[in-house]
Amino acid sequence: MKNLAEHLDENFEKAIDILYKTKGRVVLTGIGKSGLICKKIAATLSSTGTPAFFLHPADAAHGDLGMIKGDDTVIAISNSGETAELLNIIPIIKSFGIPIIAITNNPESSLAKLSDVTLLLHVKKEACPLGLAPTTSTTTTLALGDAISVALMKLKKFKSEDFARFHPGGKLGIRLAKVKDIMRKGDSVPIVSPETSLKEIIYEISSKKLGATLVAKNGRLIGIITDGDLRRAFEKQIDFNMKACELMTKNPKTISGEVFAEKAIELMEKYKITVLPVVKNDKKIVGIIHMHDILGRRIS
Repeated sequence: MKNLAEHLDENFEKAIDILYKTKGRVVLTGIGKSGLICKKIAATLSSTGTPAFFLHPADAAHGDLGMIKGDDTVIAISNSGETAELLNIIPIIKSFGIPIIAITNNPESSLAKLSDVTLLLHVKKEACPLGLAPTTSTTTTLALGDAISVALMKLKKFKSEDFARFHPGGKLGIRLAKVKDIMRKGDSVPIVSPETSLKEIIYEISSKKLGATLVAKNGRLIGIITDGDLRRAFEKQIDFNMKACELMTKNPKTISGEVFAEKAIELMEKYKITVLPVVKNDKKIVGIIHMHDILGRRIS
């Protein structure tokens, strides 16, 4: 790795410049272990703002070359630079007039000579005791692919918000998704006025299925009524003529739509609640978020 880092030169800069200016996709191609590394690099590029895909050389030779467009860039990977299946398609790709970036360990190889830019791995020997199995070379190629991805991220000013758009599932998705991306809004938000009757309150809570309703005046939050509030009121022999303003909890905990959903979970766990009104600075209601909305997204 240290050897690779020390040898990153103007060719690396040229490759990054080509990739940054690419209007189409980045096509990764290679066979065997190099093909597996291609898939990983393509996945990393795609998830960090540079659309990319893997093209198997054998499939390319049997029609899949048609997947390559005139505004794409090709990265061809071969440790020896003499992989027959790869060399079979590179001249054809070159005839398309699109840039070809080679990643190889052999500067005098056929692949290097056919490419516009060559990135050398500078691997002296494999870690394999026989010196045969791709080990050091594949690890170095993977690191070089990550370096390319990171450099492009910086040039494109790729932010955590952008990353979240490509990772809606799993823990990463929850960490990076914003409340406004998950919250319920519009007609799905349970809202009553301060003068709303108990019967209408019960209907609003049950029909919206969130276990609570917001109490608003002129579109601004003044309180919240949960099914827990109703149960406690019934235990005290509730007056069925009571209105929302008499039942509500004033100044409930709220959250902004601009914060990460992870913050909503923290607030809910801290105060032992399951819903949070989503408001602007002036208490204007923009939505509501339930713990199940976030957890359901995490499970999916």
